[in-house]
Amino acid sequence: MERRRPHIELTAESVKVLAHPLRSRLLTALRRGGPASATQLAAELSTNTGATSYHLRRLESVGLVTDTGEGRGKERLWDAATDSHGWSGADFADDEDARTALGWLVRGYHRQFDEYYSHWLDVAESWPAEWQDASGMSDTWIEVTPAQLRALKDELDALAERYQRAGAGDPGARRVHLWRFVFPRDPDDVPEPREPGADGGADDGANAPGDGAP
Repeated sequence: MERRRPHIELTAESVKVLAHPLRSRLLTALRRGGPASATQLAAELSTNTGATSYHLRRLESVGLVTDTGEGRGKERLWDAATDSHGWSGADFADDEDARTALGWLVRGYHRQFDEYYSHWLDVAESWPAEWQDASGMSDTWIEVTPAQLRALKDELDALAERYQRAGAGDPGARRVHLWRFVFPRDPDDVPEPREPGADGGADDGANAPGDGAP
């Protein structure tokens, strides 16, 4: 049975560590493919083993990857320490470096989505019709306060959790990537700041793709 790993909230330190092209890819690779050595990861990501080992240790220092202790000889076997991670932007309000790192990370996730979804569109017709019909994309808009939007996101998180391993053990099941993009329909219509707690104390937290969870 696949091991369940916890969710982790990024700190200012961990977001700065993760906001690096190779580190982000390493974490994604481990979440998608499971435990691997630096040599295996370097081959998969077309980089060198020395750089890979260094960046794995940096990720380990903030609790995002872990040494399984199952490596052979001097070669360590690494695994993702968590299934997913998230953050609250309010935690980085006074840390410009962390905000900059987070901005890079979020845009990187957007590029990642475009890459993955474009590949799916390229190969979708080779999949059975039932998979093509069940997959896809849609959009809608709702009118809510920040607190109501937070409540909606919490409900969606709980629903995704219910289905996370619903098909485990079924040979007809496949891992499915569920992405969510929530943002104002009119981005230039910026509201005036409200007093803390005025609409229920909502924050501006977010969850990142977990690749096997984000």
